[in-house]
Amino acid sequence: MGKCSIYTRTGDKGMTSLVGGKRVSKTHVRLETYGDVDELNAHIGLLRTFLTDEEDKATTLWIQHKMFVIGSHLATDTSDTQLSSASNLSDNDLQKLETAIDEMDGIVPKLHAFILPGGCKGSAQCQITKTVCRRTERQLLRMAETCQVDEHILAFMNRLSDYFFMLARKINFQTNTAEIFWDKDCK
Repeated sequence: MGKCSIYTRTGDKGMTSLVGGKRVSKTHVRLETYGDVDELNAHIGLLRTFLTDEEDKATTLWIQHKMFVIGSHLATDTSDTQLSSASNLSDNDLQKLETAIDEMDGIVPKLHAFILPGGCKGSAQCQITKTVCRRTERQLLRMAETCQVDEHILAFMNRLSDYFFMLARKINFQTNTAEIFWDKDCK
C-alpha cells in the first residue's frame, strides 16, 4: 500500500472542506478561528520544549489534545453536520484547568503590580502563548457572532490565558528568576 499524498489540490482555488464535506472559503471566519487555534497549539508545543516540571509537561500536552478537540468542533458546521462526541469539551475539562491555575496561584508570591512579559525563556514563551491565546479568544468571540460556538470552548479559552499567565509566574518562581514589575513612573 502506498503513502497518502499530503496535497489534494482541492484547495488550490481558495476553498476547503469542513467536517462533513461542506465547502467554504479559506477566509471564512470559521477557518480563521481554527487557524488561530492551530497557531496557539504550535506555541504550546514550543513552550513544552522549555518545561522541566513533569506535571507542567503533562498538563500542557493535555491542553494540546484539547486544542484538537476545539479545532474539530470549530471545523464542524453543526447546522449541516452532527458533531462527533470527540469534538466536545466538558465541565470536567474546565475544572481541571481551574484546578491547575489554583494550584499554581498557591505556589507563587501574591501579585502586587502588573508584570512585564519576560524572565527566563520558558516564562517568556508562556507570555507569548498567553497573548496568542487571548487573540484566539477574541477570534472565537467574533465567530460566535455569526456561528454557534459552544460555551465550554469560550470558557476554556478564557481560562487558558490565565493558565499561561500563572505558568509564567510559576516558572520564574521555580527558577529564582525575578519578575519585572511595571514601573508606572518610568520616564
